[in-house]
This record gives sequence, structure tokens and C-alpha cells, in this order.
Amino acid sequence: MKKFTAFLILAATLISCDQSKSYDEFAQVENKKQDYAIIPLPQKMETSNGIFVIDENTQIQASEELSQEAEFLADYIGEIAGFTPAIKSDRDEVERSISLKISTDFDQDEAYNLKITHEKVVVEGASAKGVFYGIQTLKQLLPLKSKFQNESATISIPAVAISDAPAFNYRGMHLDVARHIFPVAFIKKYIDLIAIHKMNTFHWHLTEDQGWRIEIKQYPKLTEIGSIRKETMIEKNFDPYKGDGKEYGGYYTQEEVKDIVEYAAKRHVTVIPEIELPGHSRAVLAAYPELGNNTGPYEVATKWGVFDEILAPKEETFEFLENVLTEVMELFPSEYIHIGGDEAPKTEWEKSTQAQEVIKREGLKDEHELQSYFIRRIEKFLNRNGRQIIGWDEILEGGLAPNATVMSWRGNQGGIEAAKQKHNVVMTPNTHLYFDHYQANPENEPLAIGGNSTVEHVYSFDPVPEELSTEEAKYIMGAQANVWTEYMKDSDYVEYMILPRMTALSEVVWTYPEERNWEEFKSRLTEFKKHYDEMDLNYATHVFEDSQSIKNEPTAAK
Repeated sequence: MKKFTAFLILAATLISCDQSKSYDEFAQVENKKQDYAIIPLPQKMETSNGIFVIDENTQIQASEELSQEAEFLADYIGEIAGFTPAIKSDRDEVERSISLKISTDFDQDEAYNLKITHEKVVVEGASAKGVFYGIQTLKQLLPLKSKFQNESATISIPAVAISDAPAFNYRGMHLDVARHIFPVAFIKKYIDLIAIHKMNTFHWHLTEDQGWRIEIKQYPKLTEIGSIRKETMIEKNFDPYKGDGKEYGGYYTQEEVKDIVEYAAKRHVTVIPEIELPGHSRAVLAAYPELGNNTGPYEVATKWGVFDEILAPKEETFEFLENVLTEVMELFPSEYIHIGGDEAPKTEWEKSTQAQEVIKREGLKDEHELQSYFIRRIEKFLNRNGRQIIGWDEILEGGLAPNATVMSWRGNQGGIEAAKQKHNVVMTPNTHLYFDHYQANPENEPLAIGGNSTVEHVYSFDPVPEELSTEEAKYIMGAQANVWTEYMKDSDYVEYMILPRMTALSEVVWTYPEERNWEEFKSRLTEFKKHYDEMDLNYATHVFEDSQSIKNEPTAAK
């Protein structure tokens, strides 16, 4: 394991430079040692005197395979400075360039080096993805657009040498769009946040009891009926129930999904779709009641919770799911397809003659093994099509499917059990990484589902449980925060609930635990939040103010 051997504070004075200075003078500039927000913290960082100046003569050098990354950087500089650097081939002779390179000298696919001197900038990665993460670090060293309005001025970046790579391969954010749906523009903004934080996975929760949110052409009723609920429960009025009387619906067309997946791919973010089964399926049953256990009539749920209605374990159901998943696979190139598997009560199967016949026919012990049978059939289908399944930790019950990856959400125990069985694991425990929980005193916070996870609590999380041996720990792929939106009605609300907790998580999954320090992180976070302001994001301010106040009401439009 590489050790962090560097200054914890980057010398960085981002200034507009006098063009009359010679480049030799730029080498003598003494950078101030002040807190600067490189988040997540790099593995190795060394600072020195000198600055690199970006002006209208600066060019970006890149090979054809890095043209996308070069354009991304050029466009970003253009947004700041008002001029866009020209992009040249890596075979051209260019002075004072920003050079993007792929090298075989790395042992991790996402590793990168960033070296800045007064003469040039070199971003070198193991792959295009590594180069992209180097660019994300470079962006943090550039001045903010709001601080740099003079189109004819120059930009300086402080000299630094960084060698960096992530601690974990899986670094994810989840978003539930079934309880409340969000515009395509916000989904892209969410993906931008994932990329800025050097995270690489967007887990898109698309189906639920309360709504089906993805167009499936073979089954139009899924969106015609399943995407619409007649109303939504007001706050937490479960008993007696109180609804708002307003129809709620919406879904993403396949063209919108393709656009989002392509947008994410350009930012090296993998989109993993989730299609819930066999539970959380009331929206499916409302559209196609014949897939149920003869317990209808069914309707799309209007309140939150766990419902007895689940899919019947019959051939018509498996045919339906295979057809749905075939269309899903055509839209999402990700290796993994999330199949849920959580919170599926067995009450209907216990009473179903048909379900009991399947248990007898397949020699199963009970309804838990019936769910395992259900999951295994779906896994076999996806495996035949070159895909793998991820499921919530309930898929452990009754026996894991042979190749399944487990998301451990009910604390760490599911992840521990799966790793000991030599199955890959993504840690998503509700003890730390449920961003629908409160993050301060509930009396001063917008409505949340419960719990309390402060930014510091998130930062304290170690994805590798101490109960695992060194060999077992290899099965921990990384971690992910989950954002369930029962009470998050709009994008401002989501932003408030994830920030700055998402920023804390980004360092948890990138930087090794022994190199993390809460007080030092908080200092960098104070600078990093300027990027929130630049993006006009709505975020919680507790960690900055050491108080229980909030920035503004997250449900209010900007």
C-alpha cells in the first residue's frame, strides 16, 4: 500500500499574472502555504516554487485516444478565461503546453500523475480514466470562473507533483427516482458531481412500489399505468393516512436514458440500473396484475413502506422479467445490473398454492430458498448475456446466487458474510451512508426519514470491516451512499441532503484510512465549498458554521 508522503497543505496562489514577466521569473514565484481544497486527498503530493501560466498561447497536447479528455479540459479553461486553448497532437512540437498522456508505468487503471512546473503541465494516466482524474485535480488548482472575469488576463497554477490512485475500485452514489422523479438536467448535474469527486458509479434506482420510471417498449402499461400514482402521502401521515390529492407521475424515455448513459460515459461514470424484484413491485402489478399472486386488485402505492404484494414465482413472471431486462441491457452497457432483492415479504408466497408447488418441485426448504431460486434464475439469464447481478444484502437469505455481488445496507454484517463466502461486496450501510438521514438536529432540518449521519460520521467510515482477514478484505470493492427520496421532492432538496456528505465519502473511497484526518479534511472542505457556490448548489452548512442552522430551505426554488 502506497503511503502519503507530502505536505498536507498545497502551496497555491491563484493569481492573474502580469504578462510582462518572463517565464524565468515565473519559476521563482514563491507559493504561499495555505489550505487548498484538493479533495479527495492525493496519495503523494510535493509542492515547490513556481507557477505555470495559461494564456492565449497555451496549447493542449493529446493523442487521439485522449481527444475527449482534451476537449473537456479546453472547454473548462474556456469557461474560466474566455479563451479556449487549441488542441494539438502529441506528435507536434509545442512549447509551454498542457500535455495529456497515457503510460504503461502504472499498476492501477485509474492511477495518474500530475506535474506542474513553470514550463509545462503534464497529466499522465494509466488510461483515459486516469487522465480524466488528473484533470479533475488540475481543475481544483485553477481559479474559479466567478473570480476570473478578465478575458485578456492570464491564469496561473502553482507548481506541484502529484502521484495518485484510488484506494477502492467502486466509488458510487445512488439516487432513487421512483419516489420522486427528477429532470434529465439534474440527473446530468448529479453525474457531474460524481465525476468532480473522482467517483465512478451512478446507481440509478428506477422502479419501486410508488412508480416505474423507465420506458419498456414491449410493456407500455409499465409507464402508462405503473408510472402514475393517484396521490402522495403528506409528510409522515401513515395512520391515519392523509394524501395530497394530486396525481404524480413521470418516466424517462429510452432516448433520454441513452443520452444520460452517454453523458456519464464521457465523464467515466458507469450507470448501473436497478430493476426491483421480486418485491417493491406494486407499480408492476398495477400495470400487469396477472404477474401477482392473485391478491389484487393492485394500485401504485401512494405511501412509503414495505408491502406484502410481490411478484409470483411463475413462468409468466420470468418471461416478463427477461424481456424487460433485455431492453434494459440494450440501454445500459454496464457489467452489473441491480436486481434489488430487498424487503420482499413472503406472506403471499406462504399462502400461494402455486408458490408452494414451486418449493416442492424444486426441493426448496422454505420461502427464503424460493427467493434464492427466483434470484438465481434471473442471474443465470443475465450471465448468459454477459452481465452480473448486484442485490441488496437480503439476497444472502436462502443462499447466494453463485456470482452475485452484495450491497450491504443493513449495517456491515451482510458485507462481512458475503466476503467470507468469497463474493464481491459494495458497502452501503445505513449506519453511515444513508443520505436520506438527518445530518444535524432534526428540529432545525427539513423532513427526513430518520437517523442522523453528520459529515464527520460519514468521514469516519472505513469500508473494510475489521472482522475480515486480509484475504477476505479483497472482496470489498468499495462503498456507495444511498439517496432515497421519499421526502425529497425536488433537486434542491437532494443537493442539500448529499452535500457536503458526498464530499466526505469521496475521500473515504479514494484515500487510505491511515492518511485521513478529520480536522485537516474540514480545513480543505472550507475551501472546496467554493466550488459548490460556483455551481449554485444548495448545501448544508453545519460543518462550516459549527451550528445547527441551515443555508436555506431546500424545497424553495433558487
